[in-house]
This record gives sequence, C-alpha cells and structure tokens, in this order.
Amino acid sequence: MIITRTPFRISFFGGGSDYPKWISKHGGAVLGCGINKYCYISLRYLPPFFSHRYRVVYSITETCSTASQIRHPVVRAVCNKYFYDRGVEVHHDGDLPARSGMGSSSSFAVGLLHASHALLGQMTSRLTLAKEAIDLEQNTLKETVGSQDQVLASYGNLNYIRFAPSGEILVRPLTLMPDRVRELVSHCMLFFTGTVRTSSTIAKSYASSLSDKKNYFLKVPDMVSEACALLMAKRFDAQTFGGLLHEAWEIKRGISRGISNPRIDQYYRTACKAGALGGKILGAGGGGFMLFFVPPERRKRVRLALKNLLEIPFEIDRLGSQVIFYDPETDYRKIDLQRNFAKVRKERDLTRDTWK
Repeated sequence: MIITRTPFRISFFGGGSDYPKWISKHGGAVLGCGINKYCYISLRYLPPFFSHRYRVVYSITETCSTASQIRHPVVRAVCNKYFYDRGVEVHHDGDLPARSGMGSSSSFAVGLLHASHALLGQMTSRLTLAKEAIDLEQNTLKETVGSQDQVLASYGNLNYIRFAPSGEILVRPLTLMPDRVRELVSHCMLFFTGTVRTSSTIAKSYASSLSDKKNYFLKVPDMVSEACALLMAKRFDAQTFGGLLHEAWEIKRGISRGISNPRIDQYYRTACKAGALGGKILGAGGGGFMLFFVPPERRKRVRLALKNLLEIPFEIDRLGSQVIFYDPETDYRKIDLQRNFAKVRKERDLTRDTWK
C-alpha cells in the first residue's frame, strides 16, 4: 500500500494568468504557497478474489469491473493509463472540503499520480509530477483550470512561479528567514464561507476571453514581483502588501460576474471595516474560502466581525507532495495462481510421503 499526503494551496497574486490560452501568448506569474492542510490518497493493488477489479472510496464508494466504468474522472484517467490490466483500490481523505477554492482537485490529481508512480516502483521529480497533473486536467479531462495549483501541490513551500509561453515552468522558492515567514502567516486569516462550487464552471465565464482583460493581466507580473520584493525586503511593509492584495482583488472581481457576489462583497467590506488591509476569494471565485490580510493586533476584531464564518488556522507547508507510507504488496498480475496452487499441492503431498 502507498499513502501520499499532498498540500492544498493559497494563491496571493497572479491567479488567472496561469491559464494556457494566456500563457501561450504572454506567459504568466504567480505568488502562492502550499499549506498544512492536506489531501490523503491511499492506493494498493486489489487482490483477485473480489467480484470487482476496482474500488474507489471518496464521498461515494464505487466498485467497477473495468477502468472505463469508474465515475471519478481523475481516477478513471489514471487507471486507464497505469492500471488498465490490473485491479487497484483508491481511498481519498481531505482536511478541507472539495470545490472550495483551495486547489483540491489538483491536489487529488498530484497525490494520485504520485501514489501511482510509487506503486509502480518509479520515482518522479516534482516538476514532472506537476506537468503530468497539468496535462491530465487540461488535456485529458478538458477541464478549464490553470497551472498553478498542480505546481504548488507538488512543491509546497512559498514560491514565485513563472510560466513561459514556451511551456517552461520556473519554480523559485522564496528564501525567507523563519521570522519573516511567521510575520507573513500572522497577518493571514482564512475563512470558509460555507459555499462550495465547481471552479471550472466559474472559470469558463472568463477564461476563454482573457485577452479582453489585458489591462489586468498585463499588470500581473509586476504585482507578483512587487509582492516578492516586499517579502524579501529587510523590513516587511505589511501596509503596502495588504494594499496590493486589495488592488488585485478589486481588479479581479471586475473580470466576471461569477467571481464575486453580494454575499462575498459583504464579507469583504465587513472584514476591511474591522481592520483587514486587503483580501480575496481563493480560487476561481463564487464561494469557498476567503483570505484576509490583517495586522495581528486587529485579528480579534476581524474574527468577531466574521463570527458566523469558520476560521481555519494554517501554516506554510515546506515539503509538497510526499509518500508518507510505503509497504510494497504483491502485484497479483504477475502471479500464475494455478501454478502456485499446484506447487503448494506438490509440497503438501511430499510432506505426507515423508510422514508415512
């Protein structure tokens, strides 16, 4: 059995510039991090003694005879590629709800691909794992998703990510002192709005017309670079960082009606009135989690103002997707059971002869 642990992510700046149509013409840039909330995937070969060949356990339980019958799109695609001729069992558990803006679908894809390679006895680099997950979601499944989630799930950490029009992906971890990391996290407050949605559905409302939003997306590399410079500076200017986050949110919410709504706008105004310097809805928008940038001395006021929302404390994950349990099992495909049983019978008969 293999168990992988893959982080969910938070994106600070650059969301939207990581969609393939935009990248192919202009490139993109993102500042984001993996956090210590995880997607867990367990994977094992399924013994041949069951009536089904595949068992998949997530919010529902599936038992299927062929890989093509699996309803979960990511599991179906991975099994069709790697386990089409042998049975496997997949279990999923997550620290945060799906469809909530935390990159859960990409964390699932990265975690399952990581587990699949491990079960097959293969090692793969973080970059290869991220690129395979991007190809799976964007090309195989035809989902309207960007490319940052898969990278942050694979790498973890706090990263500057550059997407080149050529397809090259540059991942540069920000080398911050522990005190600076603590200072950044101490300003972040994460709240769950209670609403879940399918991010690709929201993204479809604007991803196909990104070129019409050039005024925003051409600013993205500069905003990402400025945010990185603020974090790397000798003294962290939290006021400017929060203001930059607010500016990015105001521009992003104007891209499509589906990104925000009156309820989200009200939460945002309430948080800012209580002392938040800026914030954003995470992911494609429409619901899920909201991130606010709040000076530590004002956190209590913001928490009280948003008392009807669930706050989720977090830290930055440093490891990315990891195999946390590895216990190699028998690949039943490689065993000739009839020959094995015949061998057992022969040994049993020899034993009987000895005792005569």
